[in-house]
Amino acid sequence: MKARTFGRHIRESFKSLGRNSWMTFASVSAVTVTLLLVGVFIVIMMNLNKIADNLENDVEIKTLVDLTADEAAVKQLEQQLNAMDGVAEVQYSPKGEELNDLVKDFGEALRLYEQSNPLHDAFYVRAENPQETDLVAKEIGKLDHVDNVIYGEEKIERLFNILNLSRNVGLGLILALLFTAMFLISNTIRITIVARGREIEIMKLVGATNNFVRIPFVLEGMWYGVLGSILPIAVVTFGYYKLHEALQPRLDNTLFQILEFNPFILQVDGLILLMGIFIGVWGSFMSVRKFLRV
Repeated sequence: MKARTFGRHIRESFKSLGRNSWMTFASVSAVTVTLLLVGVFIVIMMNLNKIADNLENDVEIKTLVDLTADEAAVKQLEQQLNAMDGVAEVQYSPKGEELNDLVKDFGEALRLYEQSNPLHDAFYVRAENPQETDLVAKEIGKLDHVDNVIYGEEKIERLFNILNLSRNVGLGLILALLFTAMFLISNTIRITIVARGREIEIMKLVGATNNFVRIPFVLEGMWYGVLGSILPIAVVTFGYYKLHEALQPRLDNTLFQILEFNPFILQVDGLILLMGIFIGVWGSFMSVRKFLRV
């Protein structure tokens, strides 16, 4: 296609937006409302997924070392833990540090046990895949010089089940919302093109090719998507900025961290824009197709 012809198509698509102002307003409004809902829901679900990941990654396996194990046995156990498949991190905590942690949590009265510390040396182990914590814990329990393995088996299993369910439900809702958005927006655009069906038929009757007729409408659909994404991008960006500004200081040093404003919001804005363009182009392409069979 010649550059001059393509330029003509672009000009025609802009003119059509003005000539059919009410239809343009209806289409852009449908895109705006739907993308706003999709954008807000994506922000919520991505942050919930971030919190879920933090909860999973915080799961540790506390491995208590047998009280009869000497220093050489403890080092051997540490080497075995580091060499195990599925283990991401191993941290050693001697029983002195374990007692200090108890003192911080429950008071100075526990200092009485410093002379005869009844606690175990411990290793804190993280699994590479938090979902495999149970399997890793069972393998650790088979090693020599391991007195006990603590990781809250039933609670962890329930936690992972809830997190997996929430992820699946969230993904399903996003897909359902996107499908609904495509259906509503494409139908609105279809109504706009149907109202101009006579114009398309006349162009075909005087010898215009399918592409010559189609391209201005496809470009027009693209403008619907671009214009319809402006307000959702502005609302989502400003809203998340204020939310991040208000919540982040209160959530510092907790597991409930939300995604950083940048680059997360740029990714969401880009996704909203691409969705708007895709839905606008797809809706226009599919709607104009029936009128090209003249």
